[in-house]
Amino acid sequence: MPPVVLRAPEASRANALHAGAWWLWALGLAVAASRTTNPLLLGLLVGVAGYVVAARRTDAPWARSYGAFVKLGLFVVFLRVVFSLLLGSPIPGTHELFTLPEVPLPDWAQGVRIGGRVTAEQLVFAVYDGLKLATLLICVGAANALANPARLLKSLPGALYEAGVAVVVAMTFAPNMVADVVRLRTARRLRGRPTGGVRAVLQIGLPVLEGALERSIAVAASMDARGYGRTAQVPAAVRRTTNLLTLGGLLGICAGSYGLLAAEGAGYGLPLLGAGLLAAMAGLRLGGRRTVRTRYRPDRWGIRSWLVAGSGVMVAVLMIWANAYAPEALHPGVVPLEMPELPLWPALSILVGLVPAFVAPVPKENA
Repeated sequence: MPPVVLRAPEASRANALHAGAWWLWALGLAVAASRTTNPLLLGLLVGVAGYVVAARRTDAPWARSYGAFVKLGLFVVFLRVVFSLLLGSPIPGTHELFTLPEVPLPDWAQGVRIGGRVTAEQLVFAVYDGLKLATLLICVGAANALANPARLLKSLPGALYEAGVAVVVAMTFAPNMVADVVRLRTARRLRGRPTGGVRAVLQIGLPVLEGALERSIAVAASMDARGYGRTAQVPAAVRRTTNLLTLGGLLGICAGSYGLLAAEGAGYGLPLLGAGLLAAMAGLRLGGRRTVRTRYRPDRWGIRSWLVAGSGVMVAVLMIWANAYAPEALHPGVVPLEMPELPLWPALSILVGLVPAFVAPVPKENA
């Protein structure tokens, strides 16, 4: 009897993963990255995100933007190190590497310096800090590469539809621009023209901007043809109740988030956050009555969406918990310098983020 092989089904319109599940998964990884400065754990998070993107992304234009986010992350690390070299750092250090010429500043700028001595502790702290921000950007890039922005817009509440359209247009601009640049560089290479240098960049820039303008006009025309912006009349009492619930819910979310982040407010943070979320959801539900629109084939939140979103949330929860029992491993010391170690349980917690690579439907290109 042949062995039974468990394999994710091929992606189709019927079993397509909800776009919100990809964003919850990516935000869970980003929360985990914000809780550590260990470069080994941050590298593991980047590896998990990259593996899932490689296994489950499609050939759509927005799916090609992941590489651009990786390059942006590397640039952020480089920029953070340069700022640390030029502007100094409050981190004390004893291992002096070299000394830059220091620019004299007036008395009112005391506490700020340009140049001066550069220590190994200062550079290591800058690299750790830059890696954390780079990992956050790469996690967001993974969500951009995996989630269809149009399907995400379709799933938004009616009250957020107009704002969601603006966000989706902004989110798709960068991936489409990257795709246009790649296409034009390939065309120039096939014609035997140079693809590097200032002149080539200037010659590529004009067609890219022209394509972006044409897409903007096409989007505006399609929105106008679909009656974008139509609103229905609702009673004044409903409008006031909507505003009260939405504003009160947002205030509760802010206060609850602050309570969870602060050590003293953990007791009231979670109840406030839950009450704020319920009030905001009720306000959005009432606010959706003003929007006259229908959904064609609404996306379903199935078991696979729960598994994908839950894996990201689980990574975030486990890393937050790891800060309680292994804070030294998640934040390796800089003064004095010490070699970072890979803690076992936090590393295994990050590996939970690989679940989408096995349960999410396989795109036709990767099947």
